[in-house]
Amino acid sequence: MPGKVRVIPANTNEPMKHVVIYARVSSNTMEQLDSLKAQISGLTKFVSGHNNWKLVDIHIDIASAKKDSSRPAFHQMIEECKAGLTDIVVVKSISRLGRDTVEVLDAINTLRESQVRIIFKQDELDTLTVGSSLLISTVEACTQAENETRSDNIKWGIKQRASNGSLGFYRRKCYGYDKDENGDLIINKEQVEVVELIFDLYLGGKSILGIVEKLKDRNIKSPTGKDDWPKRSVEKMLSNEKYIGISVVNVGGKEGQIYKLNNSHPAIVSKEMFGAVQEDKIQRSNLDISENGKVKSTVQRKNSNRGVFDKWI
Repeated sequence: MPGKVRVIPANTNEPMKHVVIYARVSSNTMEQLDSLKAQISGLTKFVSGHNNWKLVDIHIDIASAKKDSSRPAFHQMIEECKAGLTDIVVVKSISRLGRDTVEVLDAINTLRESQVRIIFKQDELDTLTVGSSLLISTVEACTQAENETRSDNIKWGIKQRASNGSLGFYRRKCYGYDKDENGDLIINKEQVEVVELIFDLYLGGKSILGIVEKLKDRNIKSPTGKDDWPKRSVEKMLSNEKYIGISVVNVGGKEGQIYKLNNSHPAIVSKEMFGAVQEDKIQRSNLDISENGKVKSTVQRKNSNRGVFDKWI
């Protein structure tokens, strides 16, 4: 006949562990604040599922991923851990504890030296059960993956804003424009006359150097406030579609995609004048140097009854 079953109650003498939660988001936008609520809610449920854990504090930082951004709650948590007030730190993921591999590992080493256990819930990483070498490699892998994801998200966001016309770069001002109180481009009443003069002079046959000299003769300051206009500044102005109300953005550098936003702001010159300048620039790029050093154009103009347009510049 079997003996009686004796029930041994659970050991309730195990000391209570003091647990803190650390949560961080990069901004106070509604989306980020919702993310913060989700972090805290999920981690609180996780802590409450352990009988001998006591949640004593929740440390929250709203700080960007930039190196120089302060994180007061993080530093307070570290000091409390050093003082022996905390047994376990629970974080959603490695990327929430630090902004790069070095910062994460520094924080982990500091906490471990203070005999504090760290649990990264989403990454399923627990410093109580993971060796140092595996911990380091895991942190490096997770940090790299997080950085790549963040970079891809930023690029995707820029492309989305470029395609729907909301990218701030479209409103970047140049000579001839100011910004109003809403950040939109408006015409500068003084500079607009200079822009029109430059286009008129070029179509009137002036070279870039001739335009520079003309501006100096009229005591017109350069965009940087200097007496002499750089030739490159005049060349760029004559090619800038901004002056016909088109904003151009290059997303991704040399191999990137070009986005153009039509009628994004008031035009200074007409599209007809701008087009005529571009055509004239092509014609002037086909030049011969005569024996006496003068420059001669050898390009046939459109609708010209003469075989070759023959003009000394």
